[in-house]
Amino acid sequence: MRLMEPLGVDVKAVELQSLKRWTDFPSRPSPIGDLADSAHYTVSPFPCQPSLNNKIAIWTGDVTLLQVDAIVNPTSETMDDNSPLCQRILARAGPDLKKEIYNEVKECRTGEVKTTQGHDLPARFIIHTVGPVYNTKYQSAAESTLHCCYRNVLQKARELGLRSIGLPVINSVRRNYPAEAGAHIALRTLRRFLEQYSESMGCVVLALEPGDLGIYEVLLSLYFPRTLAEEENACYQLPPDIGGMDGEPQLPDRQIRIIDNPQHALHGDETVEITAHLETSVNLGEHAFTQMQGDLDRQRLLGERPTADPIADIMLKEMQHKERYERLLRRAKMEDLTEVSGIGCLYQSGVDRHGRPVVVFLGKWFPANNLNLDKALLYLIQLMDPIVKGDYVIAYFHTMTVSNNYPSLHWLKEVYNVLPYKYKKNLKQFYIIHPTFWTKMMTWWFTTFMAPAIKQKVHSLPGVEYLYEVMSPDQLEIPAYITEYDMTINGLRYYQPEHYSSGAST
Repeated sequence: MRLMEPLGVDVKAVELQSLKRWTDFPSRPSPIGDLADSAHYTVSPFPCQPSLNNKIAIWTGDVTLLQVDAIVNPTSETMDDNSPLCQRILARAGPDLKKEIYNEVKECRTGEVKTTQGHDLPARFIIHTVGPVYNTKYQSAAESTLHCCYRNVLQKARELGLRSIGLPVINSVRRNYPAEAGAHIALRTLRRFLEQYSESMGCVVLALEPGDLGIYEVLLSLYFPRTLAEEENACYQLPPDIGGMDGEPQLPDRQIRIIDNPQHALHGDETVEITAHLETSVNLGEHAFTQMQGDLDRQRLLGERPTADPIADIMLKEMQHKERYERLLRRAKMEDLTEVSGIGCLYQSGVDRHGRPVVVFLGKWFPANNLNLDKALLYLIQLMDPIVKGDYVIAYFHTMTVSNNYPSLHWLKEVYNVLPYKYKKNLKQFYIIHPTFWTKMMTWWFTTFMAPAIKQKVHSLPGVEYLYEVMSPDQLEIPAYITEYDMTINGLRYYQPEHYSSGAST
């Protein structure tokens, strides 16, 4: 392949100088005091380095408009993935790109990279790579492959002497890869690469979709802290596994020495303790199931304390939660809850495109500091109990919400624990519209440490427009203040006034 400069630059091209660097984004406090029990690290493995932070830019527009040395195309093995991003790159690069792929590149295997000219794009080159399909049975393989994608892209840019690169998210939800897990691998791989080869790269533009922006805004402060406070926070927020020297996943089983001859004895320092490496291993001798327990009735009569049974404890707690919920449901059906229902902050509004009921919650109308939260919980149960018997979605509008509307984290945790399994199981999507940075941070913390069962179902959306992909506008009933606010930040282009009412009903 002959490498050459583009013949011309698109007039719509976005220059690097116009992009906001990570160092320009405001640093905000983290709610560690409320949520963290202990730190995973005494010193952050990713110390604050302003020179590295300044090499990161964030772009939420069209990656094909970036005037950079190369953009990355997450594609399929046949180089013609039907994702919107890949199709947009193929279309805007022009027919010569397809000819080059057909005549010279032909295919790209998963985890590998192939390079083509940028053709009609403002970018000089396109680096194509194929992300993995995610399956929990082969999680380690998917993680290693995704790391290879990011590492190979960066190494290829270095080999070609490229100074700037537009890097979209390679892991795809369409291939079942969890968004946050992919972001951790991407950022730690990028961090380790820049630590080793910072002189060879001038700017990495993270080209993010609106749904990924919230995740990256939160996680960037862990891998690229801008202040000592963020560096300290990272000790609490970083996962225990941060990969190896290049950010690659560490596989415990790879650290076990394989002996060809079973009769061969290990000598001296060759002795290997594998229990520490196998997190999933169980020492049967210490497990409750293998310990002999005497007659429990006799132990009680003699005043002895029976040996703890973890399975029984779990079953007991589940029964207690169920009984508590049933009591609350009976109260919800009997008590007068007009004090809460009259506020109009929680109601069902039509169905989505799959026919699933949509529950709307308006943050601005929730008077957390002036409301009986016990009755609020009862009203929530009264409204939701019949809905959660089947699949449903929630649309939470954070529009113009202020601190007086925020309930305590303790109360949120209590509510989450009280609600039975069907609430979590049948919730298919949880949309947060008009989130702030603080909302994204709190959402990430809450779903990571308190509500992991719904983590992959939560999506932050910058505007009402994005809801229309999942539900028809005539099914969405929201107050006028939301549409007015949305028009001020996102424009008028997608509004059809007949689809909206001036207020929300309960």
